Amino acid sequence: MPESRPVHKDAAELAALAPDVILAAGSASTGPLLQVTRTIPVVFTVVPDPVAAGFVQNLARPGGNATGFASFEYGIGGKWLELLREVASGVTRVGVVRDPAITAGAGQWSAIQDVSPTFGLEVSPINLHDVPDLERAVAAFARSGSGRLIVTSSGLAVRFRDVIVRLAAEHKLPALYYAKAFVTVGGLMSYRADRTDQFRRAATYVHRVLNGEKPADLPVQAPSKYELVVNVRTAKALGLEVSPFLLARADEVIE
Repeated sequence: MPESRPVHKDAAELAALAPDVILAAGSASTGPLLQVTRTIPVVFTVVPDPVAAGFVQNLARPGGNATGFASFEYGIGGKWLELLREVASGVTRVGVVRDPAITAGAGQWSAIQDVSPTFGLEVSPINLHDVPDLERAVAAFARSGSGRLIVTSSGLAVRFRDVIVRLAAEHKLPALYYAKAFVTVGGLMSYRADRTDQFRRAATYVHRVLNGEKPADLPVQAPSKYELVVNVRTAKALGLEVSPFLLARADEVIE
């Protein structure tokens, strides 16, 4: 199998072409680009926390050569709890699957923890490291009963997607995921910003930069459109009845 190319090498080669503007998707692309150029305008999308990542000085006035669209606001944690309680009544405990090594992991956990008393819920972190640790942590959480899961955004969550969905099914844990990709392989439900909409909006920023505006003057924007996906087949397997009201609000229902 051929070796993969280092991302920073690709970023350097792209910057060397001196384009008028670069559209970058995600932190893994944006970070290396900003390491190799602080002059070429960069419009990013689906970046969890551009301030904490050092891509911009602040959201209102980015101040450098980059601006774009954040993939979520930490306040989405409250919506995750609300949806999970709506589809799985009787919930008292929520395990929050997160990567503690990344800023977004800590930020999402803190936001959920802060709002959990409003819903009368006890929340516990389930840290992502490797599969054996994850299996032990989920099993230990499930033993106490009345548990539900929220799976937050991270590269490790994507890497362990099938394992997480399998563990939720094995331990009969209703789970809300941050991305539709988990629901299509058997997860219960997901709620996140509509990424297609983010790229559509990013095109307007690219147009504005090409017309002479500077990224430093274009505020980083939060999501404006969200996507709710529900897997009815999984709900039935968990013994849950999804209300017609929730299904009517869903953007996609997997039968």
